[in-house]
Amino acid sequence: MSRSYRILIADDNAANRELLEAFLAPIDCEIEFAVDGQDTLEKISSFEPDLVLLDVMMPKLNGFEVCQQIKSNPKTSRIMVLMVTALNELGDIERAVKAGTDDFLSKPINKIELLKRVENMLKLKDTSDELERLRQYIRSMDKQADNA
Repeated sequence: MSRSYRILIADDNAANRELLEAFLAPIDCEIEFAVDGQDTLEKISSFEPDLVLLDVMMPKLNGFEVCQQIKSNPKTSRIMVLMVTALNELGDIERAVKAGTDDFLSKPINKIELLKRVENMLKLKDTSDELERLRQYIRSMDKQADNA
């Protein structure tokens, strides 16, 4: 991966935040933390992360609610969301997908699995961003051609 990324770790448990931060050490990234659902939405606005590692069971707003708000807002909908949860019932997975999560990971976290998923999601984010830049360029060229 060619650039430094911004990753927001949203979890109400300090030990979980520290563990995820330690696991992400091999990735060139800037990390910010959020401690509840409302804090997560505020940090997304100020920090503008590429990826959010989002715990499901948090105070104020749960991870499902936060994910749904991220994905329904045009300004934040392209942020990648990896839900990290101790919940692993089929209904919870379906609820995460309905909320718009890009992927999910069950606790306890396996370091290698976390790193691979994060790396893949960041590569996908780069590709998606490049595709959007190309779309905008094509639109601007079309407008120029229309005005010529």
